[in-house]
Amino acid sequence: DPNCCLFKVAHEFIKSIGGKKPEKIKVIVSSHNYQSTPSVEELGNLVVKIQSTGADIVKIATTAIDITDVARIFQITVHSLVPIIGLVMGERGLISRILCTKFGGYLTFGTLEGGVVSAPGQPTINDLLNLYNFRQLGPDTKVYGIIGKPVGHSKSPMLYNEAFKSAGFNGVFVHLLVDDLEMFLRTYSSTDFAGFSCTIPHKETAVKCCDEVDPVAKSIGAVNCIIRRQSDGKLFGCNTDYIGAISAIEDGLQAGYNMSSAAGSPLAGKLFVVIGAGGAGKALAYGAKQKGARVVIANRTYERARELADVIGGDALSLDDLARFHPEDGMILANTTSIGMQPNIDQTPMPKDALKYYSLVFDAVYTPKITRLLREAKETGATIVSGLEMFIGQAYEQFERFTGLPGKT
Repeated sequence: DPNCCLFKVAHEFIKSIGGKKPEKIKVIVSSHNYQSTPSVEELGNLVVKIQSTGADIVKIATTAIDITDVARIFQITVHSLVPIIGLVMGERGLISRILCTKFGGYLTFGTLEGGVVSAPGQPTINDLLNLYNFRQLGPDTKVYGIIGKPVGHSKSPMLYNEAFKSAGFNGVFVHLLVDDLEMFLRTYSSTDFAGFSCTIPHKETAVKCCDEVDPVAKSIGAVNCIIRRQSDGKLFGCNTDYIGAISAIEDGLQAGYNMSSAAGSPLAGKLFVVIGAGGAGKALAYGAKQKGARVVIANRTYERARELADVIGGDALSLDDLARFHPEDGMILANTTSIGMQPNIDQTPMPKDALKYYSLVFDAVYTPKITRLLREAKETGATIVSGLEMFIGQAYEQFERFTGLPGKT
């Protein structure tokens, strides 16, 4: 056992200082596991061994292979009868550093500046205090988060935590790097984990993981918002993507072409091309169809495009054929894939020359705010709508569902 030597040295050191230690000085004995996070039983035994050295504070740092590993550390810290620091290293372990005070942890670690870390996955002190409102977190704080892979680029924690703070709502919103959605929801099944935003690649899987799904989300075949009912712990899934995106596109058309909102949807009768047949693509296709648009789905694999087109009543293309597709001018283009998202900001789903046939181009990617697709569309004279507008629009709706408070104030 690599810890044996540590325990022996710690025990001898604590014994040597005996009664000479000032009352306010505390001795922390720390064990690091850079490979994995052991079982709850093994962690419990480790706590006992560290305690036996005479430590005032027990510290355990493990490594997350999966985000569900963190739950075992929470289980140990929340039931500990001695002061304990439990941290899980790596991006999948980030929540251990933010939620430690909720689950009985003695303290957390933060870096003074970004990128200069003493262990993988450490947030900055500035983020702990100002992004996550760390000093306000406690046992009754409700946990929300953005589930995705990748997820570190998401601006959701910034938006929701600021909104929670402004509303005086006792909640925290965190990044959740999830590999297996079903296992994540099964592991974090308490009502403390009260709601989640869902992004690529989990929106379609989320439909199967929820106990109840809103009829619209069921029709779309994708869930981007999961609420855990506080009364019985059941999961309710809905879709706010199409509301945010379609509203943003309608606003863009009305502003760009001086259309009146009283005349019905400016999408009615328009040829609406959706790139991507995943969760967001399904949502936009559904929303556009509801507004009376003629919908065409373009996807890397034609079969998936055809499948979605058949469900919503539209046409299908392969992405390779899209550049040559221009049956009319004034079409609308909506990219719902991750093409062009950081760090691949030089990528675009469409050659610039083909963009001249579109009156409005929308990109669901919002990091960066102006993607190559949007920049080139603007240069060809199209109205552009960034994913940020969709992100904020759907966030209003999710905030109301999370908190029961009005989103727009």
